[in-house]
Amino acid sequence: MSNDHKVIGKSIPRLDARSKVLGEARYADDLSLPGMLYVKVVRSPHPNARIRSIDTSRARNYPGVISVLTAQDIPGEKLMGPIIKDQPVLCGEAVGYVGDAVALVGAETEQAAEEALELIKVDYEILAPVLDPFKAMEPGAPQVHSGGNIGTHSKVRRGDMEAAFRDATVVVEKRFFYPRVEHAYMEPEVAVVAPDPGGGFTVWSSTQYAHLDREEVSRVLGLPQSRVRVHQMMTGGGFGGKINPHAQCLAALIAWKAGRPAKLRYSREESLISSYKCHPFVMDMKLGANREGKLLALEATLVGNTGAYLLQGKAVITKSATHVSGPYYIPNIKADAYAVFTNCVPCGAMRGYGVPQVTFALESLMDELTGRLGLDPIELRMRNALDTTLPNATGQVMGASVPIKEMLGKAKLTVQSLKPLLQQAPAKGKLRAVGVGCSTRGIGSIRKPSRSTAVVSLHPDGSATVACGHVDLGQGSDTMMAQVAAEELGVDVDRVNVVTNDTAISPDCESTSASRVTYLSGNAVRLAAAKARQRVLEIAAGDLGCAPEELRLMNGSVVYREQGVTLAGLFSKHTFHSVTSVAEFLPDTVPPDPETGQGRPAGTYNFNVHVALVEVDEGTGQIRILRYLALTDVGHMINPLIVEGQVHGGMMMGLGSALMEEVKVENGVTNTSFATYLIPTTFDVPQELLIGVVEEPEPTGPFGAKGFAEGSLDPVGATIANAVSKAIGVRVTRLPMTSERIHELLSQR
Repeated sequence: MSNDHKVIGKSIPRLDARSKVLGEARYADDLSLPGMLYVKVVRSPHPNARIRSIDTSRARNYPGVISVLTAQDIPGEKLMGPIIKDQPVLCGEAVGYVGDAVALVGAETEQAAEEALELIKVDYEILAPVLDPFKAMEPGAPQVHSGGNIGTHSKVRRGDMEAAFRDATVVVEKRFFYPRVEHAYMEPEVAVVAPDPGGGFTVWSSTQYAHLDREEVSRVLGLPQSRVRVHQMMTGGGFGGKINPHAQCLAALIAWKAGRPAKLRYSREESLISSYKCHPFVMDMKLGANREGKLLALEATLVGNTGAYLLQGKAVITKSATHVSGPYYIPNIKADAYAVFTNCVPCGAMRGYGVPQVTFALESLMDELTGRLGLDPIELRMRNALDTTLPNATGQVMGASVPIKEMLGKAKLTVQSLKPLLQQAPAKGKLRAVGVGCSTRGIGSIRKPSRSTAVVSLHPDGSATVACGHVDLGQGSDTMMAQVAAEELGVDVDRVNVVTNDTAISPDCESTSASRVTYLSGNAVRLAAAKARQRVLEIAAGDLGCAPEELRLMNGSVVYREQGVTLAGLFSKHTFHSVTSVAEFLPDTVPPDPETGQGRPAGTYNFNVHVALVEVDEGTGQIRILRYLALTDVGHMINPLIVEGQVHGGMMMGLGSALMEEVKVENGVTNTSFATYLIPTTFDVPQELLIGVVEEPEPTGPFGAKGFAEGSLDPVGATIANAVSKAIGVRVTRLPMTSERIHELLSQR
């Protein structure tokens, strides 16, 4: 990989940094349009009930109320969802969880809308809820949906399990629990929708997928997609939770009914109750190895509680099943993963997307094996790590950019450097230990091929416009796309304008999720920019009487030996207003076979190795992270500053679900505030947090780059759990590791 790049590999500050720091950035809630109505939602207080009737008469006559809607008023489709469209936009016959939307009020003021909500009377026939996924799977269990309570069943089958376990010297097995987790973005869901004079609608929203907003709003309103335009506003966090455009559809219904702009802003309580969560898992896993520490067989049953609707449950479960063997070669695998319906809050996409769950279980068993075999934890992992010749769980062999063994080598040096801290006598009542955790993840969608498209226009003054339909949620992807285009076009980054947030301009590049943006959109941008550059050089070569390969494009001019011609002059001579090129990138993939899970589902994979030094208070069970190393595989860095920021964020998000975060559902009711749902603060940051980057360029990536940010969360829970388990002498099998749970484990020693 060449290192003579002008902007690739440079720490260029994010393009949105100044506006955010100065408070100039505009979010959806900053919008206020003339004549705008405020929307409020009637939500079910019951996890499972039939709707006998809805009386809206008093609300309709309340001062300031303009529109009241129920399911029967919806002009188009009545079901929606980011992948599986099975959630009612408004429930008309039954409700499936506490928080299901039942009716809408649009009023001149927020106060009038809230007061009118109290006047809507819903007559429910309350039914017994199905809350436990295992009870839901039992024969004869009450059905959440008529098709049965198993929403999907994903499989991986390879080799001869019985023979492999017979040959194993050591077999370890346990049941593990991973919690339901809230995204906890700083900005709750917000959408503003306004009717256009021509009969269409414009949407301004906090979203991860503007084109899905367009699709769903048009479906619900019964309009062609061409009549709906979506602007993704500056978004205050998403992490997977803002792919589902429910708020957008509800605001659009009021705007359609009233013929006026409408805004829906979720309160924090409303967001916590109604938005989908990370899937909680119960995992039974069994792992066998020979006396040399070579892994022989893995058997796993994964049960994910998907809640009342499937939404993205099928894709999440498929991701879990296909990543069940982590970054290791295991010749014999049998995995069954289920997404099970319950009357709990629905679950969907969240950073990690099913990989942190199986990583926690697998890495815990890897440490159990080290104890039984008398091997060093890193040595056991090194003996089984993937390389460019070995297949992962889906049978895919990656021909390049598989640096897991190099990363383990670096981790070993870190562990050795921590030995003096372990040998020092800790304060009385304190226990210390080091833990290791590893992970891998496929980049892009697993269930189907992923595609990205970019349009690059080179203007006469040498500046460029990039239109690409992913969205920047604060992760810095617009900055990296500008760097990719600038490198290809020979211009400075500040001469590139990236437009990703407008469905009327930017092509559909799928959601900002699945770690796809750097790899897929980066490739599309690079290919489109390269086509534009080549077109310019071909035109200039004809004028200068030379081959295009003899020319260079630099800062708005085409340079040939000691002479040059400006783009303005070149375009004027050939009657070009600009040179525009379109390119698509579709990696060479094969979705996993539904019966065996075998395929080639990702264009490339990201790898992570983490090390944690923890200290546990024997009296309270409280855990402190003294040192933490996150080694990340990025292929080739486009922007080191963005890499560091994203890995810091991923590690801290993983720390939350490892130590404190858990959405509890009691009688169908979830946590309703951050007073009861705890998230990490600055006081929880490890005393020393180190970021290590391993660069082994991915040949199919843009300038060798690939996705990395999501994977930085994957092994955190496993890493800390392995360290804590070693410190207290008892295996941790349930996250989060609250001080109460650790205190209870300490009492069991």
